[in-house]
Amino acid sequence: MTSTQPTVIARDLSLRYPSRNPETRSVAVDGLSFEIAAGEVLTVVGESGSGKSTLAKAVALQAETGAYGSPLFSGGELSVMGTELRSVSRRKRDHLSLHVGYLPQDAGNRLNGRLTVGENIAEPIFVRDRRFNQREAAEAVATLIDTVRLPLAVMNRYPYELSKGQRQRVAIARSMILEPQLLIADDPTAGIDVNVRAAILDLIVDLQRDRSFSALLVTADLAAVRRISTNIAVMHRGVFVGIGELEEVLSDPLHPYVQGLANSLVELKSEQH
Repeated sequence: MTSTQPTVIARDLSLRYPSRNPETRSVAVDGLSFEIAAGEVLTVVGESGSGKSTLAKAVALQAETGAYGSPLFSGGELSVMGTELRSVSRRKRDHLSLHVGYLPQDAGNRLNGRLTVGENIAEPIFVRDRRFNQREAAEAVATLIDTVRLPLAVMNRYPYELSKGQRQRVAIARSMILEPQLLIADDPTAGIDVNVRAAILDLIVDLQRDRSFSALLVTADLAAVRRISTNIAVMHRGVFVGIGELEEVLSDPLHPYVQGLANSLVELKSEQH
């Protein structure tokens, strides 16, 4: 992959969910076109049910996997790191997934309760290579635990022994263990104590700055938008109603939902001062 090639390219992308009733409109994403350049962060913001998580799943290689809740392609194109996903073989997708980190919604609560924190973080390594050197894996895990600002002592604890914010940090470490070129984070601060949210966002921003991966970050948290990136896509009912530099999109809102968002951010700013 050359650095000039965008990490993600979507052209008129539509996604739907399987529906038993052909009359039911099950389109969740409707004709999106966008790119994420190498090392760029795109923040997708929108209310619940706007299609953000469906888009995140597709970019994270979770579309048409046959798993429950996996969306289906219904139009357009989506390529990640030069691979067109609509026609990708399972083998190619598995290989590509080694370069894509995915932090699903509520990731901290999805950790395996039977594994220690260290084992949870290391698991992707051994899924890829069962014979990987245990000591090297332990060193990589220890480095990441330190990077996500947790004490090394948590390595031998179990997820239930940690706070929700700590579990989210463990999930972030797990998503980074294979050093991905692309990170998809779906609402990384949802359900986390307000006082801890900024620290979680800053952690993701710092990781991205240090490692220069591309990222798609999904959020409904307005405070997160300014904190994360300058590139924003505003999603409403399956379509983008604003996309571009944050200040440009908000200063010239062409859609009532973007106007409401701009007003909310102004209010948020005045509350912080």
